[in-house]
Amino acid sequence: KDNLNEMIRNLKDTTLKNAEQDWLKTNRAKFSRMLQGQKDLLTVGRLILSELAPVVSAQQGVFYIMDTATKQEEAGLKLLASYAYKERKNIDNKFRLGEGLVGQCALEKEKILLTEVPNDYIKITSGLGEGNPLNIIVLPIVFEGAVKAVMELASFDRFSPTHETFLDQLTESIGIVLNTIEANMRTEDLL
Repeated sequence: KDNLNEMIRNLKDTTLKNAEQDWLKTNRAKFSRMLQGQKDLLTVGRLILSELAPVVSAQQGVFYIMDTATKQEEAGLKLLASYAYKERKNIDNKFRLGEGLVGQCALEKEKILLTEVPNDYIKITSGLGEGNPLNIIVLPIVFEGAVKAVMELASFDRFSPTHETFLDQLTESIGIVLNTIEANMRTEDLL
């Protein structure tokens, strides 16, 4: 009987792992198709957030792009696009490297996950009411060692390990897309 239970448990684990792999593959393919041939940064930022939020069950998102047009010491991130985000007076739309979690994420090139979000930190609002997120994830978007952008997502749920894996993989793809768009913009400037 123990053997049978073990077999059933293993089968469940395998089925779950396969389902997760399928989910990852399907969503990776969907986003690759969606991002292919995009030429506009703002469109990419908005598209990613609006398509990504339901996939990882996030209720709010912001996308900051690295602004390197200015002098190196003034390099920072500026808000490019947002999803269901309500601007607040004391919250900045620009961050220098190391400033706030967005700036820190860009500086360290490491994701930051907040699991016990304080009550007064941020509200996810709708027409019916508002509530506090349970998880916030801040993700660096890096291409060949250079930070291109930072994406922040808030959710009423915990981000599952599968969601986190997907986000890690997706940020790589986004990095490539952003780099291509920037290269095309530079080429157009030269012409």
